[in-house]
Amino acid sequence: MLEILGKTNVDFMGKRRYAFLFSGIMVVLGIIGLIQIARGAANLGIDFAGGTAVQLKFDQAIGIEEARKALETNGLGNAELQEFGQENKLLIRVKASTTIEEKTAEKVVSIFTKEFPGNRFVVESSTEIGPTIGKKLQSDALVAIVISFAGIILYIAARFELRFGVAAALATFHDVLAVLGAFFILDKEITLLVVTALLTLAGYSLTDTVVVFDRIRENLRLRRREHEVTMVNNAINQVLSRTIVTSLTVVLVLIPLTLGGGEVLHDFSLALLWGVIFGTYSSIFVASPLLLLWPGGSGRLLKRA
Repeated sequence: MLEILGKTNVDFMGKRRYAFLFSGIMVVLGIIGLIQIARGAANLGIDFAGGTAVQLKFDQAIGIEEARKALETNGLGNAELQEFGQENKLLIRVKASTTIEEKTAEKVVSIFTKEFPGNRFVVESSTEIGPTIGKKLQSDALVAIVISFAGIILYIAARFELRFGVAAALATFHDVLAVLGAFFILDKEITLLVVTALLTLAGYSLTDTVVVFDRIRENLRLRRREHEVTMVNNAINQVLSRTIVTSLTVVLVLIPLTLGGGEVLHDFSLALLWGVIFGTYSSIFVASPLLLLWPGGSGRLLKRA
């Protein structure tokens, strides 16, 4: 196999204080974003904020800019549009801020009937999500994330030790908060698809962390007298090539999806892209250093094998 990196000897643990400072900033931003989402003050999609989604199929193709201009002219300038290639389909999403009492779906249909009289269309689907359903989806999404982290702790604790499980869960939680904070700062829309991406990256981050932990456990048997900082550094350096190759492979897939995947896939693939980057970073600079912080005294990082 082609070896991307040769034998490395980087002092990762020597830089852990700077890493913790950066991670602390990202976690704070993520917590702020999480609080704002819970308050409904973030840029929530109709899945969480409530709203209307109408899918239309036209006899002739319609430009998305023409459709957007027609909606803006008639008071629906904040509508989100998505086209489906050569199928002449258009999906219009309108958040509940325009008030559901106005019968948004009927208003959308009347706008396109008036603005494009020569282009017949049919309503393929029409969905309205009220604020109550949106809040229920918010709470369900948070429950799903909490359950996933509980599962991570139990799995790693059973496979390794409790301290490994806690470190892996904290590192994964760090990744989710970092991506959530970045989305909040950039005012990206938070939808169920983004939550799906967050749960996906949690699994990816965990896998990356387990690889490092496996090597640390192996080194316990081979290098019992080695100082814990040196042991962790050696473990990371030994799997560094594998970590970079795996992450780079995923990134090479996500970049074209982010740039050319269309409006539907953009935020999903962007969340995954950032998540892979943060996940790779956290397996080295968050999960592993957290083992060194576990109470137990100097020189006793782990149980004897």
